[in-house]
Amino acid sequence: MTARELAQHLDEVLKVHEIPDLSLNGLQVDNQGEVQRVGVAVDISERAVAEAIRRKLQFLVVHHGLFWGKVLPITGPLYKRIRQLIQGNVALYAAHLPLDLHPELGNNAVLVRDLGWPDAGEFGEYHGVKIGRWVDFGVPRPLTEVLEELNAYFQKSPVLWDFGPAEVRTVAVISGKAVSLLPQVAEQGADLLITGETDHASYWMAAEYGVNVAFYGHYTTERLGVRAVGEYLQQTFGLPYEFIDLPTGL
Repeated sequence: MTARELAQHLDEVLKVHEIPDLSLNGLQVDNQGEVQRVGVAVDISERAVAEAIRRKLQFLVVHHGLFWGKVLPITGPLYKRIRQLIQGNVALYAAHLPLDLHPELGNNAVLVRDLGWPDAGEFGEYHGVKIGRWVDFGVPRPLTEVLEELNAYFQKSPVLWDFGPAEVRTVAVISGKAVSLLPQVAEQGADLLITGETDHASYWMAAEYGVNVAFYGHYTTERLGVRAVGEYLQQTFGLPYEFIDLPTGL
């Protein structure tokens, strides 16, 4: 299978051409020959490409790719990354919002499914599409108990803004940096927002809305989708995949 054939399949599965996004989703850099091994990573970087080359991977899927919203001169880090990809014969495929919102392979859906929480549907409109998941426990649960499950899953404790109730029934799950959606979270009556990245300007907004917010890291909350894509490609096409884990601490 060539990189273009594999990319076309992912385009259809992830519906990348149907979802508005600043990211140029889909195949960003082509290669030559057959794809025999796949890599997945959260971010494109020289280190990620070097690791893909070292591991003899021909196709790299990332959440955060090279191109965002406008044409850029191919200079500096952008030039180095593209040169490195071409010289190493590594194709690059990016899926941003399509990999946040996908009902099976998306960051948010994977988290809810892995924890065995009741998925009550889509939530959180961004760029005209709903990118998160809504959880309704039915019966309120202690916030401390919910956080214990999350801490065990992510293997870390969050930055916690505990401005909401001590018991939670409804939870909004939106990976990455979703504090800009706090008005929607409050309007829908979520007791807890689970997201990745903190934002200074939103602190008092969360306090005044009376919503609990648990931040587990932008990187941490967005490892899930790319790994799910790798597993999907391995199961569907028999292509071995490897996760290139390069945490940023954010």
